Amino acid sequence: MVIPPPVRPDRVLKYLKPYVLRMHFTNKYVNAQVVHTPTATVAASASSQEKGLRLAMVESKENTRDVAAAAKIGKLLGERLQAKGVPAVSVFFKKEQRYHGKVKAVIDSVREAGIELV
Repeated sequence: MVIPPPVRPDRVLKYLKPYVLRMHFTNKYVNAQVVHTPTATVAASASSQEKGLRLAMVESKENTRDVAAAAKIGKLLGERLQAKGVPAVSVFFKKEQRYHGKVKAVIDSVREAGIELV
């Protein structure tokens, strides 16, 4: 069963950040996605679990969970956002996340891909 997103008045939608970057890091993989908050849909996502990316990283003896992998995920996500025509995103930090390490690598590489951060 699919639960539709709540209907919000226009005055509330005016102040919402429409696209939010969310990141999730596990002991094996790096995941990032951009969510369109008014419709509660995923605009674009990238993960080191994707078959093509994972196989390429394993063949070249790269790790799927370190800072370099996070930078690749951010670059891939930025390219996908450019293709979709998303001009800017805001960043959603979890309680324990700080702008350091993998988080910094993802955000910086999304910014370098030409996506503005608000």
